[in-house]
Amino acid sequence: MISEKAHVDPSAVIGKNVQIYPFAYVDKNVEIGDNSVIMPFASIMSGTRIGKDCRIYQGAIVGAEPQDFRWKGDDTFCYIGDRCVIREHVIINRGIHAEGGTSIGDDTFICAETHIGHDCHIAGHSVIGNGVTFAGGVEVGKYVILSSNAVLHEGSKVGDWCFVKGGCRINGNVPPYIIVAHNPVAYYGVNAQVMRKEGQKYGFTDERIDDIAKAYRHIYQSGTSVFNALQRVEADVDSSPERDNIVKFIRDNNLKIVAIPVDLE
Repeated sequence: MISEKAHVDPSAVIGKNVQIYPFAYVDKNVEIGDNSVIMPFASIMSGTRIGKDCRIYQGAIVGAEPQDFRWKGDDTFCYIGDRCVIREHVIINRGIHAEGGTSIGDDTFICAETHIGHDCHIAGHSVIGNGVTFAGGVEVGKYVILSSNAVLHEGSKVGDWCFVKGGCRINGNVPPYIIVAHNPVAYYGVNAQVMRKEGQKYGFTDERIDDIAKAYRHIYQSGTSVFNALQRVEADVDSSPERDNIVKFIRDNNLKIVAIPVDLE
């Protein structure tokens, strides 16, 4: 299942039933899980760990050297989970330090020409649109949709079940379950349509979605500070995994979230 016209370093660890097509490049210090497929002209660079049942398409570079002057040539890592799809000409940089690294969680679909910088972490089960750009150290939660040509600046965080519309520039923290759009970025409501579609599988009842919407009315539409809004959320919205996730995300990020006027932060 490995073409004679592919370059596979002898030290690479290749799982069962892996297909490596002609002109693919697999570097030293690489591991590829069972049933994965490496298409022609894809490059899997040193320090990359690819899970099972992944598909890496033409021209993708996984585990590329980080584009950061803090990297001093150490052996660093890039971790790809199971059942990930990485489409044409995607570039994923590995980390800049020996510990940690870049990580892409299970069941993530990354569309063509996306660039994911060093030490980014995508929790998994997400869709990354065409041409999305991640700077270093970005964190993305589970079940996130990033539409085409979104830009995520260094250190930004996106919570679970968010929908970032095409072309958005994210320079901050996007709390869970919401839609953001435009430039500068604006709150565009709760991601209710996607949550209802997946509701039976993940427990998003209409009541829970209504509670999420109520929480964000306090945060984004009450005209009060984020600190006061969280007090109101805790008093007015029944405790649930979703409410607690919202409150924890905002508090963990020092009350700094996108689309809040400076005088209300």
